[in-house]
Amino acid sequence: MPRRALAALAALAVLAALAGCSGGAAASASGAAGTVPVVASTDVYGDIAKAIGGAHVTVTSIIDDPDKDPHEYQADARTQLAISRAKVVIENGGGYDDFVDTMLKASKNTKAFVVNAVKLSGFSGADLNEHVWYDYPTMSKVVDAIAASLHTADPKHARAYSAGAEALQQKLTRLEDSEATLAASTTGVGAGITEPVPDYVLQALKMDIVTPPAFSKAIEDGTDVAPVVLQQTLAQYADGRVKVLVYNVQTGGPQTEAVLAAAKKHHVPAVPVSETLPEGLHYIEWQEGVLAAIAQAVTG
Repeated sequence: MPRRALAALAALAVLAALAGCSGGAAASASGAAGTVPVVASTDVYGDIAKAIGGAHVTVTSIIDDPDKDPHEYQADARTQLAISRAKVVIENGGGYDDFVDTMLKASKNTKAFVVNAVKLSGFSGADLNEHVWYDYPTMSKVVDAIAASLHTADPKHARAYSAGAEALQQKLTRLEDSEATLAASTTGVGAGITEPVPDYVLQALKMDIVTPPAFSKAIEDGTDVAPVVLQQTLAQYADGRVKVLVYNVQTGGPQTEAVLAAAKKHHVPAVPVSETLPEGLHYIEWQEGVLAAIAQAVTG
């Protein structure tokens, strides 16, 4: 079963647990007095909400540990309570974090403003890559949507939300400018991946993603890679088609390790990316670091 399906099923387990929750948990889940309670599926979106809302919001990020795989999230009653009291809920969408919709439905919270990044992106179809936080134009739409939701939920502090959003938009614009500048050096460069997590950045850099789609899809879905596909993938490091490997540091396994070993053996630089914030970094700093690491790997 795909990991994202497991995450959705896990959320159902909170229903029974709700009956045993204490009043103290409910009170703490509602956030600081006088602030807007916001729940985000991951700390990526939580960090953005906090940057926009500042002291006027209390943000709960469901997945907030770089050692956790969002696909394997195990829901709990405390998070369910936070969602039941949220005025703004931010989800990635696209099947990535279906547990949010499951918990929203269970909570009967029909008044929360829901920001869905994939819906805002406009991307769709059977081959949808749901990792849209690596697509900066999409994140610009997410910033606007969060700010608009906070304006409506808390019009008293609308000016502060507009200022926070504008500051983030300027930083996102600089990220896009960095991609455009870096593309002069990265266009056509062969890139290997383990999963399609960084694909939007690699595409913006006009790199050639050479890893067989059957390999990255199997790794993402948590299924075995066919032996012939694994052989094809590893051969790309031996014959020089892969100039840089950009891999998801949060998932592993024998086949992923085989790719990392092949990159090391053939002196292909490897750049780690993740699905949640690295410890101690905010979203913009994190993405600046990803671009800088790719630039260093390509230009030496």
